[in-house]
Amino acid sequence: MAIAIVDISQSVAAGLQPPPNDGGFDDDKRQRGRQIYRLLTGTNPGDALIESDASFDRHVMASILAVSAMEHGALAERAGLSTVELIALLAQLFPAAAIDSSWLPINGAAPAPDDDEIAMVRDLLAAQRSTDGDVSRWLAAMVARRAMEPNHLWEDLGLRERSELSRLLLRHFAPLASRNTRNMRWKRFFYRMLCEDDGFVMCTTPVCTQCNDFQLCFGEESGESRMAERRREVALQEAAAGAAM
Repeated sequence: MAIAIVDISQSVAAGLQPPPNDGGFDDDKRQRGRQIYRLLTGTNPGDALIESDASFDRHVMASILAVSAMEHGALAERAGLSTVELIALLAQLFPAAAIDSSWLPINGAAPAPDDDEIAMVRDLLAAQRSTDGDVSRWLAAMVARRAMEPNHLWEDLGLRERSELSRLLLRHFAPLASRNTRNMRWKRFFYRMLCEDDGFVMCTTPVCTQCNDFQLCFGEESGESRMAERRREVALQEAAAGAAM
């Protein structure tokens, strides 16, 4: 099934203009992410129902695309895909979405990000897929690309909490994820596995509890998702406006 690529003047997401480069940029970025998630799924991120595997996969993909769209650069590159792969993903998982060509560049076939570090993480994940088909293949590339960002991995995937990342990895990359028996931070865990597979030792001490970097590997990964932060700010602004009336 083909996706509908529409002109910006006809799109249901006609408000998804590139955010201005001014003091309100962060707010505009978060709003853009929420709008794109809603465009793809028909619901707000906080209201998504993810009981089934299919609905969970759609939520994950929409979250990654939404958070990637909040950043500068081509959406496909930020998400870790080529333009061709992005179009195929949208056609398969979001066939009813009216895609706005202002954020989906369709006039070129940009390749997927070509970086040694991304490739190592992608290959680590791809080699231990536990589901067949395109979704896990796309996710290996997308998770690897988003792992290069500076925040907790679940945040840079646009997910609502860390448990969604754990579910993603256990569903699609179970042989790898099941080795994280001590609940190490996922990004650190990936690199530890890469080192061990190559015969290196990443850690400075043989016992984790005696290591000075313990908090880096096992510290709490709580926090507020990037789109939830925007919802909270909007609610506070509305409350303040109501109090002033």
